[in-house]
Amino acid sequence: MTPYDSEQKRLDTVLEKIQDAKAKNKMQQASAVEKKADVESGWKDVRFKSSTYSSLFETAMSVRQQQQMLQERELAMNSAEHQAVVLDRLTERPYFARIDVQEKGTEKVDQIYIGLASFSDGPDNFLIYDWRAPISSIYYDGGLGKVTYETPDGKQDAEVSLKRQFQIEDGKIVTIFDTDEAVGDQMLLNAVSGESTTKMKSIVTTIQKEQNKIIRNTAADLLFVQGAAGSGKTSAVLQRVAYLLYRYRGHLTSGQVVLFSPNQLFNDYIDQVLPELGEQNMVQMTFYQYASRRLPKLQLETLQERFESQPTGAAKKVIDLKGTSVYFKAMQKYAQSLNHANIKLRSVKFRGHEIISKDKIADIYYSFNDNYQLGNRLHATKEQLMKILQGKSGNEVHADWVENEVQNLSKEQYDTMLRDNPREFDSDEAEYKFIAKQLVMRAFTPVIRGVNRNHFININEQFVHFLKTVPQLINLADYGISDAEWQAGVKHTIEQMRQGILPMSDMTPYMMLFDLIKGSRGERDIRFVFIDEIQDYTPFQLAFLKFSFPKARFTMLGDLNQAIFTKENAVSLQDELSQLFDPEKSEYIELTQTYRSTQQITDFSKDILIQGAQIDAFERKGALPTISVVPTTEAMVTGIVQQLASNQAAAETTAIITKTLAEAEVAYAALRDQADVTIIRTENQRLVPGTIIVPAYLAKGLEFDAVIMWDAATKVYHGDDERQLVYTIASRAMHQLTIFAVQELTPLLANVADNLYEMR
Repeated sequence: MTPYDSEQKRLDTVLEKIQDAKAKNKMQQASAVEKKADVESGWKDVRFKSSTYSSLFETAMSVRQQQQMLQERELAMNSAEHQAVVLDRLTERPYFARIDVQEKGTEKVDQIYIGLASFSDGPDNFLIYDWRAPISSIYYDGGLGKVTYETPDGKQDAEVSLKRQFQIEDGKIVTIFDTDEAVGDQMLLNAVSGESTTKMKSIVTTIQKEQNKIIRNTAADLLFVQGAAGSGKTSAVLQRVAYLLYRYRGHLTSGQVVLFSPNQLFNDYIDQVLPELGEQNMVQMTFYQYASRRLPKLQLETLQERFESQPTGAAKKVIDLKGTSVYFKAMQKYAQSLNHANIKLRSVKFRGHEIISKDKIADIYYSFNDNYQLGNRLHATKEQLMKILQGKSGNEVHADWVENEVQNLSKEQYDTMLRDNPREFDSDEAEYKFIAKQLVMRAFTPVIRGVNRNHFININEQFVHFLKTVPQLINLADYGISDAEWQAGVKHTIEQMRQGILPMSDMTPYMMLFDLIKGSRGERDIRFVFIDEIQDYTPFQLAFLKFSFPKARFTMLGDLNQAIFTKENAVSLQDELSQLFDPEKSEYIELTQTYRSTQQITDFSKDILIQGAQIDAFERKGALPTISVVPTTEAMVTGIVQQLASNQAAAETTAIITKTLAEAEVAYAALRDQADVTIIRTENQRLVPGTIIVPAYLAKGLEFDAVIMWDAATKVYHGDDERQLVYTIASRAMHQLTIFAVQELTPLLANVADNLYEMR
């Protein structure tokens, strides 16, 4: 019997057993639903008795028992439903690899078949092993021969005599590869040669050795991944989330994992990867969304505004300083000084009148001894304010407004207030006092809520005071900033804040200052934080995130060649991180192999860079990128329409990438009557099949079969600081890259070798 025949015979047997398991699972689901219905109907038999203490206790125990039974039935039902999803997935593609392993000290050779989930037909008789199981790491990490792999009990030595890969479709083995590599190049080539879609796919069948290191790392407090465009860093990190949820099952939920992604479009692009692996999605958000949630009353600078308002001169130096770790430390120092003086406060008002003055609050705030730090000081102040409010509310019962309100109550309102608090009154006066007290408490509720929420702290005034104090905390001359330039920056921030706007450079410091004053201890239940496109974060933002998630381990990934926001500041990131995290508990991994693009597109893209991080092309052949310099915009539109037709004939989806949103609008207006195109204006839009027109800052992290770069002319891309942006655009293309420029090609492409593209 040939290897193909024997493997097909085994596959047929496994598929039969999966069908048996599905039939059994259907019965389990039906039984679970029936039992849950029985428990729900059992509530009718619970008698609520309250005549004596013992009957009350008996009722409480009955309710508790019903709740526990219902919880158990729901767990059983959820487990059966989850198992059904797993079995459906295994029916489509039971496994994708086999390794023959002989563990040290044994004579038996085990055949290990690896798939998306484990499956057994009896205790310890695994027909399929989950790709995340310890033994499965052998498949990804090494070739044939002696290997060592990690198990929960420590390192285990073994010998691998066979490594086989399958492509299975509709219950039939289409292809078998025997290889001595971790994942054979042919299988990888088949995976990356396919067409792009609007959703990222799982890569468990083609995980590379370096990616596997990222996925299975459980020791590092900081895992920093520098990866070239298309190196699979984001895919690896999503598989890492799935691995961690598997590894710490019962101790970690998807709600304790947070991913900060570059934009909402990207969130939409990756949202199927974890469900495909049988896991729930983690919490996904952009940094802008996180800040918006924290600062709902302020209008924050958007991604588009940040990208398109690129400051220069003194304004840029001021913004750069606000992103440094030095600025972060200056703020911490400033916050500590508030234990002694300069806390900015608001008076507490009731019905438009001041009832506790700012001076009184300040006296309370500074009445506590030096052992009280910011958070404790604030908490103790709130307690004192609550006592004062309690006294004030008691006196307020006799105020004229209360008598007026009682008299103006309708009979229905009056009766409702009595019904909500049923009781007997000795006299009309006692009843009046009761109603009056209810009205006073209702009126004081917003005041009490405001004190609880720290509304008496004037955070806007405090933040401005901090900005004005910065020259005493930092030597501005070290950053090439004069005192007058700094004060001009402060004035600009104040003007923006008066309009309810907070610039990006002030957004994180503003949140940080408020957290320090409140004595915030951060979101301590979050265990893992992932940050994608790390090169676009400032050291201040990273320090703030570490402060905000103090119990979390961090995985940071990005490509320093794509720093389109922080630009040249990104290269010092690694040094900054070494100050934030213990170097002994930090691991740095570099992924230089890029799989997304053909070798021709990769070679062209990396030649755009000057002294860029290392990039190695995967040997997948394709057409040379083309450059067309045309006389007019009309001629460019004609050329693009022709290229779109060609791409469509080749069944390739296309992204037309512009520099700005304004240019995307121009492109859309010119093309919408001649081609089926969709413009992506905001990060909250969905990716759709077909041709899209998208500004460059929204294309980060995405990939497309074909990319057309809209007007790569000198007048559009002229500054050397835009080199990384041009590289980012070019590296989105998988199979086809077409560049158009009106009149004159940008000098940023002048250094690209002539043999790496075709001039049309």
